[in-house]
Amino acid sequence: MVKKKACVFISGSGTNLRSIISNSRDYNFPINICLVVSNNKKAKGIIYAKKFSIPHMSLSANKYDFEKTVIKTLNEKKIKLICLAGFMKILSKKFIREFKGEIINIHPSLLPMYKGLNTFQRVLKSKEKFTGCTVHFVDEKLDNGKIIIKKRVIIDKKDNVDTLKKKVQFQEYKAYSSAIRKIFSSG
Repeated sequence: MVKKKACVFISGSGTNLRSIISNSRDYNFPINICLVVSNNKKAKGIIYAKKFSIPHMSLSANKYDFEKTVIKTLNEKKIKLICLAGFMKILSKKFIREFKGEIINIHPSLLPMYKGLNTFQRVLKSKEKFTGCTVHFVDEKLDNGKIIIKKRVIIDKKDNVDTLKKKVQFQEYKAYSSAIRKIFSSG
């Protein structure tokens, strides 16, 4: 199997990155992570890139310089899939157009509900019975692109932001890799 070259963008702890790396070690997994990009030089997730000898770059430049540098590197490395995994910056329309159909994101809600930030607080405040996560293609609107996969969790009356976040993240680790497999199995 010829694996597609992929890059993972992170801003924080990198737990989804860790999960994707783990799955990418499987011979039948369709991608090979060739680069990890962070907009946060102190992102803890960089330790996973180092641990698995994956090239990485951390830039805290302004949006224009960040994107210019990253686009050049992605093109040089012939990256075919960009995975936003806890990447907390909004990419420009120019960047999204450059890699149209090649950027996916994971969001901690059942889209189209609860787009944007503070998802868990909003879900709890609305007294929802279910929430979850969604992996979707990135388009020019926030948390809007074509949905690839969703995973649902039940909200317990005792849940708070932290317990709900843990439940959803557990599903995220499964959902992201399932979505990647789905993308490449369907052509």
